[in-house]
Amino acid sequence: MMNALAAGTLAAALAFGTPAAHAAEPASRATVQAPETVLHYRTAKVQGLDIFYREAGPKDAPTVLLLHGFPSSSFQYRNLIPALATRYHVIAPDYPGFGQSSAPDHTQFAYTFAHLTDVTEALLDQIGVTRYTMYIQDYGAPIGLRLALRHPDRVAGLIVQNGNAYLDGIQDFWKPVQALWADPSPANRNALRKVVTPEITKWQYLNGVSDPSRVDPDTWGHDQALLDRPGNDEIQLDLFYDYRTNLALYPQFQAFFRTRKPPMLIVWGAKDECFVVAGAKAYLRDNPQAELHLIDSGHFALEDKADEIVPLIQDFLGRTLPAR
Repeated sequence: MMNALAAGTLAAALAFGTPAAHAAEPASRATVQAPETVLHYRTAKVQGLDIFYREAGPKDAPTVLLLHGFPSSSFQYRNLIPALATRYHVIAPDYPGFGQSSAPDHTQFAYTFAHLTDVTEALLDQIGVTRYTMYIQDYGAPIGLRLALRHPDRVAGLIVQNGNAYLDGIQDFWKPVQALWADPSPANRNALRKVVTPEITKWQYLNGVSDPSRVDPDTWGHDQALLDRPGNDEIQLDLFYDYRTNLALYPQFQAFFRTRKPPMLIVWGAKDECFVVAGAKAYLRDNPQAELHLIDSGHFALEDKADEIVPLIQDFLGRTLPAR
């Protein structure tokens, strides 16, 4: 989604200083390189659907669950996963209708956030993941927080990256979507079709980014190829309409933060026009001990500011989710 819409227009071995001349060098002075992370690209049969997920890291280590946004998939975590998987068990699924997971026709499958949560929960149960720190971004926020309401004891912590849970974060950009919520007419539905066009997909990645050369163009190319699949536009329009049900749950999400006070790291692209920065600051009302870092970036801040965000995540996990 995008603001133009709101205006009416979102080595794999240990290496010890390799030259032969240094073969006798003391181990304390040798350079040690950690083994490369092995990623697995898996598919599980969940409720009759093929649900794709990326998995890396030792399975007996604490789990970090990465929940993606719109219009992306677990592909958005392709660079973060190796940075975490040396110490943690990392799982990143694709929801139905996204990425490599099944995308049944919207007349055959109810594309609601409750249903996407059902499938995600069933996947985690099937692969035996019962406790996790969640990274939630965009659509990942309502899905992850619905999981938290269902199983609060499973949540070891939250990493929030431009994932909204407050009305503060919903501003002018959302007016065309709110028009659909108020009147789900064909005209209001069709007005949102521009959200799945290449221009808008690219805009989501570059808007608010100071140096566009830091954003890999494969990101929006990958997303757009999936959005362009026959019928996927209807899937996304169904989810735009259902997003209103997430706002109805905001008071329950906020009560969870207030009563449970999970360890929380907020890393927020401060120039995001989809979920404005007021939505980031609002978390502190209910969880004052949350750590807030405003990043000079936009909606997909991890794409251009991983060098800032990844160390913050590693430090946060090191303090709140001790590895094996």
